[in-house]
Amino acid sequence: MAYDSEATDATGQRRYRGEGFREESDLRNDGGGAHSVIAGMQYRPRATPSANLDDVFDDPAHGEVGRDRLGVHFAWEGVLLLGVVAIGFLLHSGHRETITGANFKELLVFASVLGLLGLGASMTLRAGAVNLALGPVAAAAALYYAEHSANGVVPTAGMAVAFAAGLGLVVAVLVVGFHVPGWAGSLAAALIAVVWIQKHPAPLTVSGEYDPTGHALYLYGGFAALTIVAGLLGAIRSIRRGVGRFRPVSDPARRRGGLGGVVAVLALVGSSALAAVAGVVMAALNGTTEQVVAPTEGFELTGLALGAALIGGVSAYGRRGGVFGTLLGVSLLALVVWYADAAQWHISLYALAAGALALGLVVTRLVETFGRPLPLDDDAPDDWSDVGVPGTSWSTGSGDTWANLPAQPAPARADQWGDEDRWSSLR
Repeated sequence: MAYDSEATDATGQRRYRGEGFREESDLRNDGGGAHSVIAGMQYRPRATPSANLDDVFDDPAHGEVGRDRLGVHFAWEGVLLLGVVAIGFLLHSGHRETITGANFKELLVFASVLGLLGLGASMTLRAGAVNLALGPVAAAAALYYAEHSANGVVPTAGMAVAFAAGLGLVVAVLVVGFHVPGWAGSLAAALIAVVWIQKHPAPLTVSGEYDPTGHALYLYGGFAALTIVAGLLGAIRSIRRGVGRFRPVSDPARRRGGLGGVVAVLALVGSSALAAVAGVVMAALNGTTEQVVAPTEGFELTGLALGAALIGGVSAYGRRGGVFGTLLGVSLLALVVWYADAAQWHISLYALAAGALALGLVVTRLVETFGRPLPLDDDAPDDWSDVGVPGTSWSTGSGDTWANLPAQPAPARADQWGDEDRWSSLR
């Protein structure tokens, strides 16, 4: 065999025959094919499922791949339902008169007031800009209604809601415009409301004739419908992550984009308006039973509202929450307050609010621990398939290259290139 014989291939390059070398395929992707073949086998890497790609956040660099798991919320809501049934049974067996007739209607109105405040707290918690001014705004609206109730419930309530929404807008401009924590901006608004409340040191007589107990079922039903619809909308992944865009990530001071700011503004303004409505209903209820509205700073109402929302499964960090949690949390807390009053425990509302907040923070840790998306399985074995299946390549997204492959030991051969006798016979 002659080793100096040569041939020319289709590209015009010379190649030598019989030298023991063979042409290897180019393993680089030439743009026409998306897979590589070796020894009759094709490597198909694991691709991220399309469902996971659909669930990524608007900022994948900060978010987690996968949707939030709602199973922990439904499980906890089952526990809350059992608690509501248990407290209701205790009231029915030991203090039946407190949940029958006119007292039952008053309970529904009280639950509606707490529910509107709890819904506002849930909105701002999910948006990542909690509103601490809910209680003082409700207390100020109650005093305003008591002072101007002779003008009619609708005009008076409309003015109270307008003032509250304006204050909420100021807070939203401060919080969103300067991207500062919601608790700080809303606390400033709460102090402003307290200053206005302190200008009314004496109880005010309610001169209006509106009796909310006549619409008790409608008030409670309206609150229940609002919170369930909000929970169902929040279960949709696109709405859920859009609502929670203001939730802080790696750097809390980093701006979170226009969508997060718009949602935070709507949550702060809407929650303030709901607090004003709750204050008007509370004042009307007090006017029916006691004929007066005593001035209060309202921070106990903020604590009860936040406690009810947190107990319901809304995360203190934002975004995460269940469907029926706020409704059940409000109902449970209202029954506890009603039972404590019926049993004459003389427990301060501040104490109940503190206990609710403490329990709610424990629930937040539960939600954040078990509600996170499942991690992707990076240890699953690679998939090998027969030749001819397109759509794969050697790039797995993990940075593996040919240089990372383990070195293969050279096979032992009897003949050695360094043996002079092997070459001398060809001379």
